[in-house]
Order: sequence, then C-alpha cells, then structure tokens
Amino acid sequence: MALEKIIVVGAGPSGLLLTLLLSRASIPVELIEQTEGLDINPRASHYSPESCHEFDRAGILDEVREAGFIPDGVSWRRLEGEDKSRLIQITNPALKPGDDPESAAFRHRMVCLPLHKLGKILETHVKSQGTAEIKYGRKVVEIGEDADKGKAWVKVEKADGSTEIREADYVVGCDGANSIIRRKLFGDWVYPGYTWDKQIVATNIYYDGFKDVDFDDSQFFVHPEHWHMVARIQPDGLYRVTYGEIGGLTYDQLKERQAAKFQAILPGNPTPDKYRLVTFSPYKVHQRCVDRMRVGRFLLAADAAHLCNPFGGMGLTGGIADVGSLYDSLCGIDNNKADDSILDKYDEVRRRIWHEVIDPISTENMQRLFQYQNADEFVDKDPLYKLVREMQNPDKKLEKGGPPNASVTVSQRWLWS
Repeated sequence: MALEKIIVVGAGPSGLLLTLLLSRASIPVELIEQTEGLDINPRASHYSPESCHEFDRAGILDEVREAGFIPDGVSWRRLEGEDKSRLIQITNPALKPGDDPESAAFRHRMVCLPLHKLGKILETHVKSQGTAEIKYGRKVVEIGEDADKGKAWVKVEKADGSTEIREADYVVGCDGANSIIRRKLFGDWVYPGYTWDKQIVATNIYYDGFKDVDFDDSQFFVHPEHWHMVARIQPDGLYRVTYGEIGGLTYDQLKERQAAKFQAILPGNPTPDKYRLVTFSPYKVHQRCVDRMRVGRFLLAADAAHLCNPFGGMGLTGGIADVGSLYDSLCGIDNNKADDSILDKYDEVRRRIWHEVIDPISTENMQRLFQYQNADEFVDKDPLYKLVREMQNPDKKLEKGGPPNASVTVSQRWLWS
C-alpha cells in the first residue's frame, strides 16, 4: 500500500536528509521542529564515503562538495616538541592519471563542511519539494496510535500555546540526544549505556599559527592530559579544536580554563590576543543505544536512537546510515516490495551495527588519545599504529618513527570514517 504521509520529528541533518530522500521518492513528508530555525552550534563537519553515498542519492553531493572541500588526510601526533610530529598518517586517495573522478572511489571521497552549512543546503532542497513541508516552532507533547485508522499521531504545541494533532502512517524521531519521541516511548531516564567521566569542549577558531606548522587537514593528539583534535573545517582557515576536559566542571569553569588549555595545546602556545575564538561549546560524552528502534508505528534514528563520542565521526556516519536504511525500508513498503516487517529488520540491523561496530570503534578512538602515558607508549602498544604501519609497509619490517606519506585504499577507509 502506498504511504499517505510520514512525519519526521527533528530538523537536524538526519531529519532533513530523511525528509529530502522520501519526498524525492514522492512520499509526502511533514517535518516538525520545535525551534524556530536550524542549529548553528559547532558540531561534526567531516562526511565519510558512506555519508557521501547518501548525499548523492539525495541529489546534494555536488553542492556539498562545492561548498566544502576534500581534506588531505588525518594523522595521530605527539603533543611534545615544536614540530608536533606525526606518529601515523592516513591520506585521502588522490586522483591519478587515468582515474575516473566520477567513480565511487573518488566521487564519494570524504568531504568537509560545517554541519550547519549542510543543514542549510538540505533545508533549501526540502523546501523545493512539493511533497515535503517543514513546520518550525512546534513541540511534540504527546504521541499515540489509532488502531482503527492504522495511523500514528503526535500532539504538537505551537508558539502561541495552542495545540494540534498530526497523523501519519509512521512517525520517525530524528530529534537528537534529548529526543521527545524516545522519552515518550521509553521514559525520560531510559537510555541504556553510560556517560564518560570526561567531557569535551568543541571550539571553532581562527589562528594564524596553524600556518607555521606542517599540519594535515585533521589530526589527533595523543596525551594523557591534553588530548585533543585539530581540523580545518573551512577553506578560509576556520579550524575546529576539540579537547578533553575534566568531568563535572560547570560551563563557567570550563570557559575560565579555555585560554590556558589553548596555550598548552596549540602550536606557538598563543595567548588569547593571538587567535579569534568564534564558538565555545562544552559537551558531555555518551555511549548509549536504545533497546528498540521501532515501537509500532514509531521509529527512531541517529542520535535519538544511539550516541557515541565524536572522535572518528562514527556517530554522524552511523546516523546518516540509519537514514539511508530507513529510507530504503519505507520505500519498499510504499512500492509494495516489502511489508512493514522490514522495519523490524531495520531495527535489528542498525542496533547490531551500533553494538558491533560503532560503539567499540568509537570507544577505542577516544581511549587511544589519553590512555597512554606518552606518545612512545602509543607507538609500542596501540593496534591502530601497527595496523596502519603494516598497510603502508606490507613488505617491510616495522620500526619506530613516522610513516611514509602513503594513501590507504578505499576498502581501508573505515579507519577514519
């Protein structure tokens, strides 16, 4: 049976992408968002080949690539020393003579664009679809199902205090870590998993000192206290600096410590007059996943369904993969190629991938930044170091030191996507 309408709750990147994909398939979608506009806080900015595949299906990849840039690669580095030398490096595959730039291997190479700019591209395309509508300023306050009609419904409260009931074949919660849909399904305090005893601070800055060092477009710094990540996120020189902090500190305490942190971790040990701090956003860090991503006619995706720390981009990539899988499932129902049991398979597969791939890899990505007493211990003990060195030197005996500037193949891209 053709679907009459899908309601998507949450106009973040996952909700906007799902709305766009479904509407392009001629499935009517109503996107509900409680705020009055898009979120502009600093968040993820790097999109893996898997994410680019979904952008291509949504018809936005060329625009994303034009607005952003293709990063050169990623490295893990020591903090000590003026050169902050590389320990290992993985480079983005480069075009060679005879390569097809439109092949998946190169067309879907990792691309970098701040998330709020991706959101704007998605919003513009959604608004151009005749089968999609975005309704801002509407907060979901109740949910339910009407068995006689075979519909799910949400009760939304508008800015003026009035309420209305909206119905659809299915309701998809893409409303983030504090998802109202998830809380209505399972309870306010039910989100299995744990919160790290450390927290992170995400900042965006302009700093000329980055020009004086041989940095890649992205790098992680291994250090028991000052572990952090530095990544160029715009061609104009805007950088994302995300660093670890002591758990339990207040916003004011973290802000007070920021200048000293930057002096300790940035090249040249700058004082605040040497850089421009654009944004400052502390975050608690979680590893969590719901027990079910489908409850009747309600579905969950992305951060509403699972969370992980941001190092390595597993959360963003996993959320976009949820969207692609859910889109395929709903299209199968709409085209009479599947019944709604396909949504149980969506639930099963996506949760299994979180437990078997996203959670363990993202946990290792974060732990390797602070678990070693120094960079030499990282070289001696870390499995990633050994794996990358073996891939880049398959016929050579490994020795300590920096790696050659070798690219990894597309099949090895999971290491940093």
